[in-house]
This record gives sequence, structure tokens and C-alpha cells, in this order.
Amino acid sequence: MTSDGGAAGRARRGKTVKPMRDRTRTASSQRWLERQLNDPYVAEARRTGYRSRAAFKLIQLDDKFRLFRRGRRIVDLGAAPGGWTQVAVERTGAADPGGGCVVAVDLLAMDPIAGAELLRLDFLAETAEAAIKAAIKASLGGAADVVLSDMAAPATGHRDTDRLRAEVLAEAVVAFARDVLAPGGALVTKTFHGATAPELVALLKRDFAEVRHVKPAASRSGSAEIYLVATGFRG
Repeated sequence: MTSDGGAAGRARRGKTVKPMRDRTRTASSQRWLERQLNDPYVAEARRTGYRSRAAFKLIQLDDKFRLFRRGRRIVDLGAAPGGWTQVAVERTGAADPGGGCVVAVDLLAMDPIAGAELLRLDFLAETAEAAIKAAIKASLGGAADVVLSDMAAPATGHRDTDRLRAEVLAEAVVAFARDVLAPGGALVTKTFHGATAPELVALLKRDFAEVRHVKPAASRSGSAEIYLVATGFRG
């Protein structure tokens, strides 16, 4: 029987890995496992210690847009399992004296990350915004330089419903970012093709110097996800 480590190694070398058949596994589970075993970003996340392959999406976005600098103050929404938080901590020096500050928020529990304050709460709950702002004030000094969101609304399988949920979530993230960002700040939020209302993009263009739709190389080619990257917040 081939170990996971061996399978990941063959995936990195460009060899297709076929997982052993298991009668308890559904066809969709079998396809998911095969995709995981053959995903070079999954293998690289294991090798480098990132908690998810999604870390490489943020690394690629930062390499392109220079979102992070040492000392910057970051809010990471929908942070679990913590891949984006790890990148934010590393690139702002948040775990070092005199480095940046990172507040990570998710409904799910997360293992601690040195240099980050973790808040377990539902971003869309009525009391969430006040709690996050209190943490920002205590940890970040009252404003954020970057707001990140890799959140996605739970899918129902009904196209129109899922698009509406994605729009509502994106609008909530944008409204929050406009309320907590310092002048010159940036916003990165996940959305999906066809799920970004033109009015929301117009609002972003009014309040930010530059607004881009970006699909990082680490995003799977078959995924409809894209990222809105807005920089140069006008305050």
C-alpha cells in the first residue's frame, strides 16, 4: 500500500496518482481524493507546513500587489484552518517584536498561530462586527491596513440562490472593510464569476484607487472562484 507521502512525492514529479479503491467511498469522494493526491499545491503545503493549499493563493496575490509589509495590521476573515493567517503573520513579522498585528476570524475553531489573535465567531452575526472592531482596536490600534476574506457562503446547489448568497457575503465584507481600513489600505475578498454585483464594483472603484479581478495560479482551473483586489483606500 502506498503512503500519502509517496503519493504526494509522485504528484510533485508529475506522475498521476490513483488512490486505492474503497467501497465505502462515494464516487465524488474518490474523485476528490485523486485530485488532492495529484495537486502540487497540496503537496507543497505539506512540505512547507502551511495548513492549506490556499496559502499559495495569497502568496501569489501578495507577490503581485505587495499587500504586506513588516508592521502592517491585518484582519483575516474566514481564516480557518489558518493558511492565509500564516502567510500574513510571516510577511508582516507579526510573531516578532515590533512586527505587524494579525486578527483572524472564523466560525470554526483554529489551532493557535504565534503572532495572531484568533476570534471564534460568525462574521454575519449581529454582535460580530462590534467584537471584531474591539479586537482591532486592542491589537491593531484602531484601524487595519489590509482586510482579507477567503470566505464562501455554503452552497445549496441552486445556482441563483448560491449567487445571491455570494453577493450578500461580498457586500458584507466590503461594508466591513470600508469601516475599518486606514487610508491607503487594501481589501482582498473571494467571489465567483457572475456573483459580483456591478453596483458593488462601482462602490469599490469610488472608494479605492484600483480594483482588479484576479484568479491566482493556485486557484484550480475548474473553480469559478476569483478574487477582488482593491488597493489605495481613500478613506
